[in-house]
Amino acid sequence: MKRSVALRWSAGAATAITAAAIMLTLPATQALAADNLSLAGGADGSSKASGTSYGNVKDGSTSTYWSPASATGYVSVKWSSATTVSSAIIRQASGGGSISAWRLLNADTGAVLTSGSGSPSTISFSSTSLKKLTLDITSASAAPRIAEFETYASGGGSTPTTPPTTTPTSPPPTGGSGTPTGAWPSSAGSVSISSTVNVSGTFDGGMKTYCCIGDGSQSESQDPMFKIANGGTLQNVILGSPAGDGVHCEGTCTIRNVWWNDIGEDAATFKGTGGGTSYVIGGGARNGSDKTFQHNGNGTVSISGFYLSGSGKLYRGCGNCTNSYTRHVKIDNVLLNDIDMVAGINSNWGDTATITRVTLSNASSAVVCGKYQGVAKGSEPKYLGAGWNDSNCKVSQSDITYR
Repeated sequence: MKRSVALRWSAGAATAITAAAIMLTLPATQALAADNLSLAGGADGSSKASGTSYGNVKDGSTSTYWSPASATGYVSVKWSSATTVSSAIIRQASGGGSISAWRLLNADTGAVLTSGSGSPSTISFSSTSLKKLTLDITSASAAPRIAEFETYASGGGSTPTTPPTTTPTSPPPTGGSGTPTGAWPSSAGSVSISSTVNVSGTFDGGMKTYCCIGDGSQSESQDPMFKIANGGTLQNVILGSPAGDGVHCEGTCTIRNVWWNDIGEDAATFKGTGGGTSYVIGGGARNGSDKTFQHNGNGTVSISGFYLSGSGKLYRGCGNCTNSYTRHVKIDNVLLNDIDMVAGINSNWGDTATITRVTLSNASSAVVCGKYQGVAKGSEPKYLGAGWNDSNCKVSQSDITYR
């Protein structure tokens, strides 16, 4: 049985945490940041599955959701007066069907603002004044589950909003909203840990350095420093070295403004098998030998505003795990220095990589989207070559800047 331990912050010496784990839990319903316009609006839609509600997409809680009565349908957020919107974030709950095609509509006029394939996450479009915005799901494997339909006038749509922190003295998040520069943050202090920190709800580290477990090697038998439960958020943390097996996301999660002084085995591993999208927003990592973000489960990993220096790959979909899945990655607005590959995917399993606004420094020969042939556990995936502008590698040369 895991024990729950309260964190005590000290302005001086490091705080030692010697319990087997730390569990932080927030209430299911939380008020999100005020710039999420949906919180002040209403909601309606085409149909709703038993036990779900349209209002669940704008209640500020990722533990409730709306689901259509069939595989397709639409849900809208609406306001009593014209409201200017330029971006949206779609948060999906685990357990629903996988979306394969969608449209975002100006419901006042019926105009299509933008559309896409695969699970929507962060959606940007031309700034529009309207009273009603509609997410129209036109194709899915089964009835999807939409936990939150967040809307923003500007800026906020580039990152998910952040629930209140459980650490009153922690500063607000500073990463993820802008273009990464390669600047490394200063540590606000040190916290000594001797075993995995379990996170449920939101864990805000106050930009302290957490250290250390593991031996800094490539051994996959090491424990993670942080294990995030489904729907959890880890933010404002610096991982010291060695960092064991980094961070494990057990379901969908948000990793915001987290920095790895030394990647070690992997910076983070995404293990959830219930679909949905996990987010890496801002932050950075350095000193890695192979993968930075390892995707073992299914669903989508969205990486934005991130800085990486000295590693093999930014992202790799597992090519020989015990279970094979179709996986998706979305990479936007990242700065990558001295790396070998941006994203490695398994094309034979239908993986996709959507890559935009990437700057490569000291990496003129790096592969942007590498295709592999996924294989059964015990064998090694075969590298098939790089892809551009195709059904698996959704990236063009104009998306990549070399310097």
